[in-house]
Amino acid sequence: MSFYSDIPIIECGEKLVNIPDTFAFTNPHVYMSLGATYGDLSPFYIRAGVLERLDLALINLQTNLQIQCPNWRIKIFDAYRPVAVQEFMVNYTKLQLAQELNLDISDRIQEQELMQKVYKFWAVPSLDPATPPPHSTGAAIDVTLVDGNDCEVDMGGDIDEISDRSHPNYYQLAQDPEKKRFHHNRYLLSNCMTSAGFQQHPNEWWHFSYGDQMWCYLGKLNIENSAIAYYGRV
Repeated sequence: MSFYSDIPIIECGEKLVNIPDTFAFTNPHVYMSLGATYGDLSPFYIRAGVLERLDLALINLQTNLQIQCPNWRIKIFDAYRPVAVQEFMVNYTKLQLAQELNLDISDRIQEQELMQKVYKFWAVPSLDPATPPPHSTGAAIDVTLVDGNDCEVDMGGDIDEISDRSHPNYYQLAQDPEKKRFHHNRYLLSNCMTSAGFQQHPNEWWHFSYGDQMWCYLGKLNIENSAIAYYGRV
């Protein structure tokens, strides 16, 4: 169970739509390159209402940075993710992390320790309609920024990195000029997304959502004052 799993869902029935090329995209897509399959859809689909918010986020970004950072755009790393892909990536991450940490996954205690780390960043690939992984609802999106030359803006950490460095405010108190720049770049991304109504994952600088359980849990006391999510598993 995730911290937001108790939030009820009343599915609104909104369709998944393709994200247009006004945004930049990670190509080739990382999970597909690893062997994950998406069926008839692609990782660059989201709900129609989420796309409206994403369009607004891009307008916010370009309006605020048109002089300082002209032609910056939002880059889409990943959006819609079937539960099967979520399970694929959880298992992949488990094996990769076990190798990095030299843990024996056949040992129950070591495996439990490992999965605690994995599930801090990856949602459980649940098939229960009441507890869908955020990306499987079409309401969550992983993004970063690119400059006018379509080069990724340095955020001081990679998307999907399992470490404290992935926390959005990891560099907040940094005094080093380079690390202060990392924090500033993360702030620009967070500001353009949250000002469009998204909520940011507390452990991941790249993950934002609108209309799902996590969004509802994080925002119910401020932005939308909603107690019900309206995007369930697609």
